[in-house]
Amino acid sequence: MSKFTVTIARQYGSDGTEIGKMLSEKLGCDFYDRKLIEMAAKESGFDPAVLENIDEKATSSLLYSLSYGHSLANDGLSRINLPLNDKLYAIQSTIIRNIADGEKSAVIVGRCADYVLADHPDAVRIYIFSDFDRRVERVAGRRGLSISKAKDEVIRVDKKRAGYYNYYTGRKWGRIENYDLVINVDKTGKDGAVDVILAYLNSAV
Repeated sequence: MSKFTVTIARQYGSDGTEIGKMLSEKLGCDFYDRKLIEMAAKESGFDPAVLENIDEKATSSLLYSLSYGHSLANDGLSRINLPLNDKLYAIQSTIIRNIADGEKSAVIVGRCADYVLADHPDAVRIYIFSDFDRRVERVAGRRGLSISKAKDEVIRVDKKRAGYYNYYTGRKWGRIENYDLVINVDKTGKDGAVDVILAYLNSAV
């Protein structure tokens, strides 16, 4: 596999985003996380600050089914009366598919990328997880929170990510059958997780 698109889903506080950045640096390829919001804003004409506020949040609307929203053509999204969350998901999904169809390798974090690229021949789908208490400790240290507040934050963000994934994919977030490689970062550490992914990619060449 000389060209690939690595998707990384991650529990909050598992260092999955940092692992994705480290992996992209090792591979010398593009890294997409918040950058997808900027690209979606440019594509749609929406205010980036508004899209940032709803990023990876499921719509509260019950008017549109997943099958309807996912089948919309990208060139008509701005004119269709969809909730903004649904528009952002559809636009980002199109961007993700375009990245995967391009000539360069890439690392993409979140945004249901594993589902969007489920049948793509170049996609490698990774899930990063960690013990709850370890994640709480990381978040508390990183954000200067008490352990109690960090617990609430980990639960809140995980719930948000699960709701977003479950709503737009119809799958359950974190189910191992949705991924090619599942890594417990408590066992590997960040550097070790990158090494495991690189070894997997090399075995797929």
